[in-house]
Amino acid sequence: MKKISLISLGCHKNLVDSENILGYITSVGYEVTNKIEDSDIVLINTCGFIEAAKRESIDTILDALKLEGKKVVVTGCLAERYLDDLEKEIPEVSKYIPIRNYKSFNKEFQDVDSNPCLELEADITKYRLLTSEVTGVLRIGEGCNNRCAFCAIPLIRGPFHSRSLSDIKEEAELLASRGIKEVVILEQDTSSYGKDLKEDVTIVDVLKTIYDIEGIKMIRLLYLYPDEITDEFIDYVATHPKVAPYFDIPIQHSEDHILKAMGRRGNKEFITSLISKIRDKVPNAILRTTLMVGFYNEREEDVDSLIKYCKEINFDHVGVFTYSLEEGTPAYKYGDRVSREDKERRRGKVMEALAALSYENNKKYIGKELNGLVVGKDGDTYLLRTYMNAFDDVDGKVIMKGCRSHKLGDEVKMKVTHTYTYDIYGKETI
Repeated sequence: MKKISLISLGCHKNLVDSENILGYITSVGYEVTNKIEDSDIVLINTCGFIEAAKRESIDTILDALKLEGKKVVVTGCLAERYLDDLEKEIPEVSKYIPIRNYKSFNKEFQDVDSNPCLELEADITKYRLLTSEVTGVLRIGEGCNNRCAFCAIPLIRGPFHSRSLSDIKEEAELLASRGIKEVVILEQDTSSYGKDLKEDVTIVDVLKTIYDIEGIKMIRLLYLYPDEITDEFIDYVATHPKVAPYFDIPIQHSEDHILKAMGRRGNKEFITSLISKIRDKVPNAILRTTLMVGFYNEREEDVDSLIKYCKEINFDHVGVFTYSLEEGTPAYKYGDRVSREDKERRRGKVMEALAALSYENNKKYIGKELNGLVVGKDGDTYLLRTYMNAFDDVDGKVIMKGCRSHKLGDEVKMKVTHTYTYDIYGKETI
């Protein structure tokens, strides 16, 4: 049987699609290889979210086409958003499979290879080849109903469609049966779960559905829209220790006139009140956010105000991105009023200021004991996943010097001995 290599680009939601595709193609007899040079077919799951991601996807496709004797298949967001253009501009690709055609993936792939097993009907979401031994991503829907002026996701993925609780439970049980200890629940807007369903269900019902599944040690949620975080949700996190007290709330900016232009619901006062409520009810809460600089109506003083606000709020983890002008979005008509150089300078200014904040926050853990799951090892040095740091490396690393031998997924305890700007170090305790 032929060998397939897969290159997965973009976000972790895209990675789940890649895991589904790999699960399916292995079920019909293909061998997966990490060595592109050994493969017969190169499958590239692309990202088309912002300009930099599009360039990376195009470059990856062109590099793959330089390899002799290999068929190249392109899937994902870029193929969904620019299918006609890609077919015209890069016809050398053997097959483009946009997201809309994933439900007929088997039929689409028959144009690439004449494998008789591909003739059987298949829903690729029912297959999964996991890329981690400890952490599993559980997508609870698809698409997004928010219409942020800068965002192309609704153009690519469409409106939000929630999965049924029974489907979610089935996949969570599958993850647990394969040894997954940490389940990460996410979607474009995780907190909007259930709004499109006839049943009266919310994200809290998702947590209740999977909470008692044997083998799952930690549940983490990512991408919570501020005004959809309910008191019920906060109370559930506060009273259920298996759910990490980890609130990933992308606020994008602090200044009201920018939030309004972005099409974001809520304002600075609302965000401040929400965070105060979370900290009152969940004293050990970790707060993470995402910021965007360089939006068309942002001024230099707005960047200074953003830095001041983040220091006042004292976020534990912050990611900073530059605005990317995307065709088809509501903000596209305003053009790129901030130069690329100014965007990068502003991003660097925010990152530098908040790095000092991260360093001070990390120092408070010195001498404290942390519980964690082993997610990596090098001799007697172990990489841990604690409730404080998510799996995507945005939050820095927790590194432990062990005194016993451990395997991936083991639960351990360590005492923090020293910290840096983003990373935390410690020694194992017994």
